Amino acid sequence: MKLQQVLSFVRKAIDDYHMIEEGDKIAIGISGGKDSLTLLYALHGLKRFYPKKFEVHAVTVDLGFNNVKFEKIQELCDELQVPYTIVKTDIAKVIFDDRKEDNPCSLCAKMRKGALNDAMKELGCNKIAYAHHKDDVVETMLMSLIFEGRLHTFSPVTYLDRMDLTVIRPLMYMSEVDVIGFVNKYEVPVIKSPCPVDGYTKREYVKNLLKQLNKENPGVKSRIFTAIQNGNLKGWENYFGSHK
Repeated sequence: MKLQQVLSFVRKAIDDYHMIEEGDKIAIGISGGKDSLTLLYALHGLKRFYPKKFEVHAVTVDLGFNNVKFEKIQELCDELQVPYTIVKTDIAKVIFDDRKEDNPCSLCAKMRKGALNDAMKELGCNKIAYAHHKDDVVETMLMSLIFEGRLHTFSPVTYLDRMDLTVIRPLMYMSEVDVIGFVNKYEVPVIKSPCPVDGYTKREYVKNLLKQLNKENPGVKSRIFTAIQNGNLKGWENYFGSHK
């Protein structure tokens, strides 16, 4: 997938859900994975011609895994002339060594988001961009349905009133295969996840389930996504439809 196509998907999401306003300073949460680096390229590219002027600042929460180096990400940010901040933490030690969590994902996500939000406030950012794509939206809905018994997924725009921060998700119209195509074409310097439970989570189970459903019923992922948009779910009802 070409960068121009990525920019088209991202601009449509931003316009449909009013994600960016004049003067926004947006932190991009950079894990080093394919999704967050695609988002970095996208917002950097959009910034050059979008009618509303905004700034971007890349931020990585270093979980403390010893074998992870972020030099390639720093080089990429330098090349794109995007400021880059690495937040050092001991999250990996706390979760895997100290607490020895059996189900670490929830606590890790909470601690990581807390560190990221604190860094954003120090940097003067008013918004943060997460790299959730269309597959993430659908997978989260299925996870909530299967494991929690409720219809829920994250919304395109979320205001965090306690932090006075707004979360936006500009990749929400891109599928995971689109992201993979982009990073392969442009040889994006992706960092493999060092997490010992990567690939063994409930999300991975649902991802594989959805893959099988889509194989047997082509287009099912897109239909579920459309159902989410039209289903009057919290966070979606005030945007989609009136801005199509």
